[in-house]
Amino acid sequence: MGSGKVTDWQGKHVTVAGLGVSGIPAAKALHARGASVTVVNDGDDARAREQAAELEALGVTVRLGDGATLPEGTELVVTAPGWKPDKPLFAAARAAGLEIWGDVELAWRLRGPDAAPWLAITGTNGKTTTTQMLASILKAAGLRTAAVGNIGVSLLDAVLGEEQYDVLAVELSSYQLHWAPSLRAHSAAVLNLAPDHLDWHGSMEAYAADKGRVYEGNRVACVYNVADKATEDLVREADVEEGCRAVGFTLGAPAPSQLGVVDGILVDRAFVENRHKNAQELAEISDVNPPAPHNIANALAAAALARAFGVPPKAVRDGLRAFTPDAHRIAHVADVDGVAYVDDSKATNTHAAEASLAAYESIVWIAGGLAKGASFDELVAKSAKRLRAVVLIGADRALIREALARHAPEVPVVDLDRTDTGAMLQAVTEAKRLAQPGDTVLLAPACASMDMFTNYNKRGDAFAEAVRELGS
Repeated sequence: MGSGKVTDWQGKHVTVAGLGVSGIPAAKALHARGASVTVVNDGDDARAREQAAELEALGVTVRLGDGATLPEGTELVVTAPGWKPDKPLFAAARAAGLEIWGDVELAWRLRGPDAAPWLAITGTNGKTTTTQMLASILKAAGLRTAAVGNIGVSLLDAVLGEEQYDVLAVELSSYQLHWAPSLRAHSAAVLNLAPDHLDWHGSMEAYAADKGRVYEGNRVACVYNVADKATEDLVREADVEEGCRAVGFTLGAPAPSQLGVVDGILVDRAFVENRHKNAQELAEISDVNPPAPHNIANALAAAALARAFGVPPKAVRDGLRAFTPDAHRIAHVADVDGVAYVDDSKATNTHAAEASLAAYESIVWIAGGLAKGASFDELVAKSAKRLRAVVLIGADRALIREALARHAPEVPVVDLDRTDTGAMLQAVTEAKRLAQPGDTVLLAPACASMDMFTNYNKRGDAFAEAVRELGS
């Protein structure tokens, strides 16, 4: 099938792997184009049966409880992004010489001839915030756009819907990029790279390579993080179109072909006339909400992609001012007795927690949960001088406690051995006892939440509720 468009789907036998957020729109879109679609799904619970009934009513075949065997006569496999590459279904597909596409690849192939270009964003942390900032800047420039992909709107719905867009701000996960071989963005950014999802990719090298796919075939700019050499290496390795430029972002003063910060002002030395001598002011640090260092980096990456698309400086400032971050991302909950309480429950890995801890001078840190195979030595060593005290919760808290004993032995640690619903209130109560006026009590768990909470949102809500209870 090569990298051209498949214009004739009539009667083509396509197997869709996985129901859910991407599988259902994929099955419907292919069926509507005349393909003969079979959906296979590992699970066979009430939810899956309900989804299956909806698809079967349209004439799609659904096979529940067996996601391992390749249906007879399959000519193409379209997979949900989370399915691991070592699944037996994919081994069978590869053995049969079939292509395997993800929902992003399918969306890319189904775009019309006048489709909106994509500005793509990936990275271990900060993707969603940066994508939303970018969409806000593009809107401020009067462009028709949406933040899509690994957030909110499914890419298929955005590409096939009635709405006409000028440009799309696209968040892409490493999973989605793994299954999107022919995607070619207008411009793209890799925000940072830290070990994550290694159980899925198999190695850090494979994970980085999948992230790096976002740069393939870029036309205008490959945006990278000056402070994270691995992202620059991915730009060097990418096969881009003639004339595409490497554009760095930095929290320091920018060199030519970079965006950075000078005297509290975000400046552009990449998309200006005579960039060796000139810099263009874009916005002030106070226009970024919240103005934590890693969030300023997100703003610079979003600005770089917007500028690559030709957006004027004023729109960068207006878009950043109009942007409000999603909940549980360094959200200031309250001040109680001169102590700030901040909810960064979204910091579900060590890299995100490190960025969060770097934003405050003196911290009582609430951490712990499911470690997902992470080690905490580097995080603790880098953050030790900022820690007034630590309160540990969750299943893998011992790993953090041991790292603290090695790298911050003088920091007081409270270890809470309980996982019931009252655990967070006790954690916050202990943190209040340890904090002094001017400190920040920071929930930045560096771990996933599923040992105690349904998700990181619920964990953040429990923290905010406990803070309000203390304050009252």
